[in-house]
Amino acid sequence: MTPLALLMIIAAYLLGSISSAVLISKLYHFPDPRTHGSHNPGATNVLRLGGKVAATLVLVADILKGMIPVWLSYFFGLNPFLLGIIGIAACLGHIYPIFFHFQGGKGVATALGALAPIGWDLSGSLISIWILALALTGYSSLASLITALAAPLMTWMVKPEYTMPVSMLSCLIIFRHQDNIRRLLDGDETKIWQKFARKSNEKQ
Repeated sequence: MTPLALLMIIAAYLLGSISSAVLISKLYHFPDPRTHGSHNPGATNVLRLGGKVAATLVLVADILKGMIPVWLSYFFGLNPFLLGIIGIAACLGHIYPIFFHFQGGKGVATALGALAPIGWDLSGSLISIWILALALTGYSSLASLITALAAPLMTWMVKPEYTMPVSMLSCLIIFRHQDNIRRLLDGDETKIWQKFARKSNEKQ
């Protein structure tokens, strides 16, 4: 491994460790997403706790955390395997952020950002799969799992040389959703619109 690759891996982890959900929630004076709602510092929970504007900012920031280091590494000429490691490092930073007591999110948006340099056609396809799965099932977690499972196949169809690093990213996302998988199997997972309905009733 070259010094440049090692530097990019460390930089990707540190960038991923900047919790946009926590910082933006503080900026808007919303509750800490790590201790309220689903206790997940991600865009969906910020949407639930605060609103669309803040959630959109979190989503964009989380995507950029994965996109920027992988894109830079791509232009530096690093090979696909190292690009995958760098993407994983960014996701690990998001999931286990050193700056926020290692209490991070699920890493879905950051993983999507890491995949973006492969091609916008791939990113668009995966976003479409996530939206369709969410619309059909109502479970945000299940939509993320379906998208993670589809990502390696979609990548193989577009750019086969990136299949291995994308598979590694997918395994990380699935591992991070193990609690959600357990709740889905037990029938205890809550559909996303039920969460919003519950919040609306609490306000009345």
